[in-house]
Amino acid sequence: MAYLDELSGDDSMPPVPSQPDPSASRGAPPSTAPCFLREYFLHPERDERHHVVARDGSGETAGMILLNAFPYANGHLLVALGESRQRLLDYSPAQRAALWRLTDLAVELCEFALSPQGVNVGVNQGEAAGAGVPEHLHVHVVPRWRGDTNFATTVSAVRVIPAALDAMAARYRDAFRRLTQSSTTGDDA
Repeated sequence: MAYLDELSGDDSMPPVPSQPDPSASRGAPPSTAPCFLREYFLHPERDERHHVVARDGSGETAGMILLNAFPYANGHLLVALGESRQRLLDYSPAQRAALWRLTDLAVELCEFALSPQGVNVGVNQGEAAGAGVPEHLHVHVVPRWRGDTNFATTVSAVRVIPAALDAMAARYRDAFRRLTQSSTTGDDA
């Protein structure tokens, strides 16, 4: 319901520009539009409540991996840097490298924790491309299995997700702990 309320056009929120400034290029300043991704990043003490499963990096290259609250499939992750930017090329080369390292980690977590038959990785840049949060670029990591989509989405406009977000976040956090532990000890997880 919170998501639908946001879509209803609450005028108390400042409008997000739909077009990037054509004069802006690499190194554009961070977006000042309100954004749940930025808010989650600034409050690590709320990671469990926000389903953040991992954080990595420091300074301008710090970022996080979290569960999508409105997933396309069970275990759908979002990867985002702490700074809000609208376009991939608005991030510095170091930031883009950090974003892709986090994406690699998210794919590894997904495969380790869930053993999916496939994984979709994608970026939706701008509203026309389907970005649900156009003010803060992020990467989607979606585990996939044969037959994981069904008639319910088409007929009822409902997605059936078999695991609760809290349970899935705990599973991912455990996988992150095990992967981190094995990489520091040299053991297999």
